[in-house]
Amino acid sequence: MASSPQQGQVQGGGGGVCPAEQFWSLLDKADRRFARVRDLPLFGRHEPEEYGKAFRIYTQLWRMQQEHRHRLLDAGLRRWQVGEIAARIAHLYYSQYQRTSDTALLSEAFVFYHAVLDRGYFLDEHLGASTKHLRFLARFLLVALILARRAHTVPLLASKIRALLDESKKTLQESDYREWKHTVQEITRFLKADSPFMNMRPLRYSYAFDPPPDNLPTIPPTVKKRGLLLGDAILCSYYHNEVKFTDLTLDTFRMLQCLEWEPCGSFALNNGYNAHDEGGQNHPNLLKDLRDAALPPNPLKTVLHRPSVPHLLTVLATKCEELPLNGMMLIYLSAAGEMGTSGLSPDASERVVSSFSKFDVSNTRPVNPKEDNETSLWLGCREGEGSVLFLTHVQHLGSNCIYPCDLIPFTRRPLFLVIDSSVSYAFKAGFDADSTRQSGSQFTMFLTAPVQAFFFLIGKNGLDIDKESYNKAEELLSLSLNDWATTLVASSSLDPVWVEVLGDPLLRRLLLRFIFCRATLSLLKASNNKAECLPSCVPPLPESVGGESMLSQCCVMRVASLLGAADQFSFAEVTTWSDVDEPIGSGGADR
Repeated sequence: MASSPQQGQVQGGGGGVCPAEQFWSLLDKADRRFARVRDLPLFGRHEPEEYGKAFRIYTQLWRMQQEHRHRLLDAGLRRWQVGEIAARIAHLYYSQYQRTSDTALLSEAFVFYHAVLDRGYFLDEHLGASTKHLRFLARFLLVALILARRAHTVPLLASKIRALLDESKKTLQESDYREWKHTVQEITRFLKADSPFMNMRPLRYSYAFDPPPDNLPTIPPTVKKRGLLLGDAILCSYYHNEVKFTDLTLDTFRMLQCLEWEPCGSFALNNGYNAHDEGGQNHPNLLKDLRDAALPPNPLKTVLHRPSVPHLLTVLATKCEELPLNGMMLIYLSAAGEMGTSGLSPDASERVVSSFSKFDVSNTRPVNPKEDNETSLWLGCREGEGSVLFLTHVQHLGSNCIYPCDLIPFTRRPLFLVIDSSVSYAFKAGFDADSTRQSGSQFTMFLTAPVQAFFFLIGKNGLDIDKESYNKAEELLSLSLNDWATTLVASSSLDPVWVEVLGDPLLRRLLLRFIFCRATLSLLKASNNKAECLPSCVPPLPESVGGESMLSQCCVMRVASLLGAADQFSFAEVTTWSDVDEPIGSGGADR
């Protein structure tokens, strides 16, 4: 960043300007700039000018305190004020990451936060010291979680937050203490669900576990395609009492990472990637800190927690307006469901998705609005309106109910819709609904961490699984996903929609994991192959990758046999599979 003329005066001492006076003036101006940036929306492809202005002024402040530290200390500068400057620079980097999805900005935020922690800037005693220190640690923890620094940094920060809160009980106001106590409880629940087993591999697209894009089976060149790529995503979630930290729920946290590239890219192929390595201030040369410049940019993502329908549609409209011509928009809706007084009804998410077939632009039959009154995503808590999804606590109809027709205007752009609802029986088969929510949605887990989801499905919590066994299961799943991909690209009945999806590595991975999820639940004895227990997609996929196809049975049997859980599934007697190692454990548990 270029220095301003004011900064040049301070550095050169020209014009008789006192560095201390200039510093305090800039600090006051920086506070106002930061407040403006904090209120800006975190979506949109065009960077507001306020970001650049805020970065420049805080860069000036940082350089001034480095070059005139002793004179500023004599003038009353405190260490916590230096720490707050660095922490705000880190927060600006994190805000930019939220807008751009560039993990390099997230790494910059981590470096500044780490420097503040190492130098103990917030250990300085002053009025409100505990609150500032807790806020800093919580923001650093969020960045460390998204960067998957789970081995050392995350546990360290969590323990510091708990210890500091205990020490500050007498100095904090009662309301502040209760609020931070609730935050600590959120952190504890989140880290319990985001266990080391869930972090056996990165959720991001990693060359150490996922095939490099150049090695993926490709659609024949004779098949017409537009070459679309995932350009933007909205991740929207609401469940009552769901596992979350700040506004990031466990499900959106997993989807957020699943739609990004592991920064080291191809370097992971030759350097022995270790998911538990951590870099940062003291270890700058570890593999996780290397960045592969050849990687494509991450799609933009906006996380919405408990949005109203108008806000959701406003964000969606803005994103669709700015979507590149070759871009696809992904919408992920994760919400609780409710049965109406009429009793059992079809799965809400399945009904919403399937209802899109009624809106074929080539169909000239008029649509009767009464036919679609029950098919909706209800963003409220009123009962008796059929199967619905909750996103807010508002208790009246109207603006809180979203119908498929509300999304139809946005289908003028390529739209990829994922609906994860608690009224979907497929992801509760054989489980207690409350207990599964403590680990996040089973469906989202299949899309983001399929091996772990399979372990939970067969009754294993991962505590007794060693890394070698886990890696073997990953290898077998990778073989299966590749088999499904090869079958799809060779299919003559593949819908053009899936042709475009297969052209994007991130969406392709989601699709193949969906096929694995559907095949697993189709063959699971506990689900008994009931239609209401199975996820669905529109348009339909070829029967060659269906849940009961011989290919799908072989793929599921590979993993199930390795884990000693083949007796929990119903396989055809003629099913065969490639040789695998001896099963892990003593077999599947009865359910």
